[in-house]
Amino acid sequence: MTASLRPLWFLAAAFASFVLRAQDPIKVGEYASLTGKEASFGQSSHEGITMAVEDVNAAGGVLGRPLELLTEDDQTMPGQSATVAKKLIARDKVIALLGEVSSGRSLEAAPVAQAAHIPMIAPAATNPKVTQTGSYIFRVCFIDPFQGTVMAKFALNDLKAGKVAIISSVSNAYSVGLAKFFRETFTAGGGTVAIEQKYSEGDKDFHAQLTAVKAAGVEAVFVPGYYTEAALIVRQARELGLTVPFIGGDGWVADQLLQIGGAAMNGCFYSTHFSPEDHAPAVQAFVRKFKARWDQATPDAFAALGYDSVEVLADAIRRAGTTAGPQLRDALAATAGFSGVTGLTTIDAHRDASKPAAIIAIRDGRLEFLKAVAP
Repeated sequence: MTASLRPLWFLAAAFASFVLRAQDPIKVGEYASLTGKEASFGQSSHEGITMAVEDVNAAGGVLGRPLELLTEDDQTMPGQSATVAKKLIARDKVIALLGEVSSGRSLEAAPVAQAAHIPMIAPAATNPKVTQTGSYIFRVCFIDPFQGTVMAKFALNDLKAGKVAIISSVSNAYSVGLAKFFRETFTAGGGTVAIEQKYSEGDKDFHAQLTAVKAAGVEAVFVPGYYTEAALIVRQARELGLTVPFIGGDGWVADQLLQIGGAAMNGCFYSTHFSPEDHAPAVQAFVRKFKARWDQATPDAFAALGYDSVEVLADAIRRAGTTAGPQLRDALAATAGFSGVTGLTTIDAHRDASKPAAIIAIRDGRLEFLKAVAP
């Protein structure tokens, strides 16, 4: 090669290298409970996240680059979330983490992301402690102080229940926190929590707790747990002749709630983040697209929040103009009025999202949208 051609060759090679780098995928990590006791949570959020990544890429990607989703199954096992978060960050070099639905598993992974200065967005972890871990931890859902308040006021004002029982997990961070916020609002509103009963994760027999609850003569029962235990509790309550309404939070969201609880679930209510029955055009467009992508399955709240977590991340990358951790963190923190399928997302000073809650009624074996409650 002649000397006169070397500069041209060098420029051409540099340009080609630049184009290649510009098209290298942006690696995004996801950790979710794809198997195990709470697999429904992870499978739903994963379907929403996957579809959002596909939609972002179909629209040209972000900063001229496609998103590449790397997913790890935490198997619903204690401690596994931190392990797979370390793997995604250290080995796979992801620029952000998405996860989890469970507050407990989010709390395990959050310190890992914070220490690495990798932004983490929890689609549906509602315990306040999750984002309190540090400045790189965000969420796109409402938090338990709001959810607990919504259901306490619903019990007082809609169900006209002045005397309730609470049946909660002894160890689940979500359940413990939600019970606390419900109790505080319910008693502040003039109600009485006549009795509280506890259970351990994985329990299947609740007859002793329910016998005590029935003897207390309550007008409603709050069960701030996950869908498996909640459904078993309600079914066994009906077997004991306890006919009062049972109410819960977004931990009840799963097809298995009705599969396990059956007709016993009729007359129960719970709060959640999204209803596919919402007539908003954006919601119905999402429902149609989701059904087309996932064999006519109807999206639940965790699928919708998973979808929005990707869209919020992509929007922040565009505004940051980079995937570097500190700049991306700042862009996420500045998110305001982002329009998604679960409504408008504005990240507050605590890196939480202020969002409305939907109250779902179970009637004739169907989930019916009852009303929305604004923050």
